[in-house]
Amino acid sequence: MTRERRLGRGLEALLGGLTGSSSPADDFAPPTDTGSTTTSDSQTQINLADIDPNPFQPRREFDEIELANLADSLREHGLLQPIAVRRVGDRYQLIAGERRMRAATMADWQSIPARVVEADDRQLVELAIVENLQRKDLNPLEKAASFQRYLEQYQCTQEELARRLQLDRSTIANLIRLLELPLGVQDALRSGSITQGHARALLPLGDEHEQVGMCRRVVTEGMSVRAVEAAVQEALHSTEETPLSVVTAEGESQPAPRPRSEHLAALEQELRNQLGAKVEIKQGAKGRGKLVIHFANHDEFERLRQQLAGFAQPLSQAG
Repeated sequence: MTRERRLGRGLEALLGGLTGSSSPADDFAPPTDTGSTTTSDSQTQINLADIDPNPFQPRREFDEIELANLADSLREHGLLQPIAVRRVGDRYQLIAGERRMRAATMADWQSIPARVVEADDRQLVELAIVENLQRKDLNPLEKAASFQRYLEQYQCTQEELARRLQLDRSTIANLIRLLELPLGVQDALRSGSITQGHARALLPLGDEHEQVGMCRRVVTEGMSVRAVEAAVQEALHSTEETPLSVVTAEGESQPAPRPRSEHLAALEQELRNQLGAKVEIKQGAKGRGKLVIHFANHDEFERLRQQLAGFAQPLSQAG
């Protein structure tokens, strides 16, 4: 699996499929102080006052220091990569390049090099997501929210979104699962007190109070992700409702002796991390057994069903 496949096909490929676009790597434009509009084969000079922001922009925060540095670079070197816009009535709407447009405004430019392309709302959402995934990462919750809004707005599955953006489906699923965490944990993730790895490690606990309590431990004790995973696994094992069982020749279930197999424990942990739920593997001496996946409510069940079955259609509408 290449890095390009994991991150998605990129703006070049997405924009390359839209009418009126050209490769952004081929364009170079020096800074301009005029308000006039000129046109070339690859790009157009557009007044900044005529460009409206992208309404589907998932990014909510922009670093002012980084914008100031980018503005200084624009003054000295110009704009290597023009922004992309679409025409809406007698105005333009930004598709990609909000950081560049904000920096150009800070640099006191009156106009900016842009490519005018034809794109519908759905393509606009996809371009905004990919630009932020690849160019200047959103925080994990912003990414998750942008994916979730897309799925709800276009009533599609995670598989379809992954295919359209050429992302791994697991990338989308893992991010969306972060939205299930309690607000206290989300705030810690948003502020950088914990990492995305820490947050994912808390998901198998299921119980909000336990997740918040473990999150506090992470912050106060400076726990590593591996340490959190071990602590979560220990907490889950200590609260198991039923012991590991074996199946006798007569088909009866009997408690298995402890200690447990390290291999089974590792498999359980792998499945817990993947599904974000408590998982138990119950295996007998002859290899027969059960895989038990716990869920706390209907919403969690529906999320697990979609992950395992690979479709979002309600059971009442299936088959």
